[in-house]
Amino acid sequence: MVIIILCILAVPLVLFGVWALMSPGKIRTYDDPDSISGKFVMDINGAPNGLFINGMNKDNPVLLLVSSGPGTDDYVFTDKYKDMKLEEDFTVVYWDYRYMGIAYNNNADADSITLDNLLNDTEAVTKYLKERFNKDKIYIMGFSGGSKIALMEVQRHPENYYAYIGMAQCVTDSEENDTVMYNFMKGVFERRGDKKNLARLEDAVTHLDSGNIKCNDWYVYVDLLHEAGGGTIKDKSEFEGITWPIITAKCYTLSEKIGYVKGMKMYRKTKLAEELDNFDYRKTITELEVPAFFISGESDYNCPWELVRDYCELIKAPQKHFYKIRGAAHSPLWENPKDTCRALREIKENTLNG
Repeated sequence: MVIIILCILAVPLVLFGVWALMSPGKIRTYDDPDSISGKFVMDINGAPNGLFINGMNKDNPVLLLVSSGPGTDDYVFTDKYKDMKLEEDFTVVYWDYRYMGIAYNNNADADSITLDNLLNDTEAVTKYLKERFNKDKIYIMGFSGGSKIALMEVQRHPENYYAYIGMAQCVTDSEENDTVMYNFMKGVFERRGDKKNLARLEDAVTHLDSGNIKCNDWYVYVDLLHEAGGGTIKDKSEFEGITWPIITAKCYTLSEKIGYVKGMKMYRKTKLAEELDNFDYRKTITELEVPAFFISGESDYNCPWELVRDYCELIKAPQKHFYKIRGAAHSPLWENPKDTCRALREIKENTLNG
C-alpha cells in the first residue's frame, strides 16, 4: 500500500518535470549573420514589456504585431505553426504589453493598464524599433483585440507607419456583431442536426424586437463558436486551438507559461477592458491618413469577416484592400501562412516607397 501511494504521488511530479523539460523558452534562430532573433523584457514608460523578434535580414522593413486579447501573447502560434515564415519579408516584432506574457510578474500594477497607457506604450515601442533598426517608418498589424489599440494608434500618429493592417479586425461589439455570429452558428448546428448545441445557443442569447440578437454569455458564445468551426483555429476546439499550444510551446519557460495565464486573466479585469467595450469603429474611426488593409479568414466569425469587409469599404484611406483567406478562421497568418504572407508581401510592395 505504501508503494502504491508513493507511486501515485510521484506521477504528478514526473509529469511536472517532463513539462518543464518541454519548456526551454527558446525561439526561432537562424544561421545567416544578417538575421535576428531576440526575446527579452524591457522597460517602457515605467513598466516591463516583452518583445519577440524574428527576421531573416535586418534590412527588411519592421512589422510590429500588436497582440490579441488584449492581454494574449501570440508568439505561441508562431511556435506551433512552423510553416509561417513571415520573417523572410519583414523583421517581425511580437509585442507583449505591460505585465502580460513574458512581461508578467507578481508585482504587476493592474491599475496602470489603461487605454492611454497602452497607446503611449505603442508609440514608445514604435519609436524604439525605428531607432534600433534605423527606419523612418514601420508597419503595424493589430491582431483581433490588438487591432483596437493599433487602429487608434495609427489614427493618433500616422507619421510613424507605412500602413495599417488589421488581421481579424474588431469592428463593433454591437448587436449586429452578435447577430452575424448567431446566424453562422445556428446554420452550422442545424445542418449537423446538433440539437444539443442549438439549445445551448438559444440559452445564451436574447431575441430582440428589432430582429437582432444580443449575447448574454460571451464565454458560452465563444465556446459554441469553436464548436461550429469559426473560432480561433478553423474546426478546432478552444482547447486544441489555444490551450494545448500554450501548454506545449517551447518558446516559454514553465514560469513564463504560468505568468502567461495569470496575465491573460488579469487583463480581463482591468480598466483597459472596460474602456475597449462598447465600440463601433464604423462611427468613430472612418478615415486614416495611411493605407489600410484588412485580412480575415473565410470562416472567421469571432470577428465576422463580412463586417470587416464592409468596414474596409466604408473607411477612407490613401489605399485600402480586404483580403479573405481561404481555409482559415480567426488566425489566418498561422492557419494559411502561404496566402496570408503573400497578401502581406503585396502590401509591402505597394506601400514601402509610397
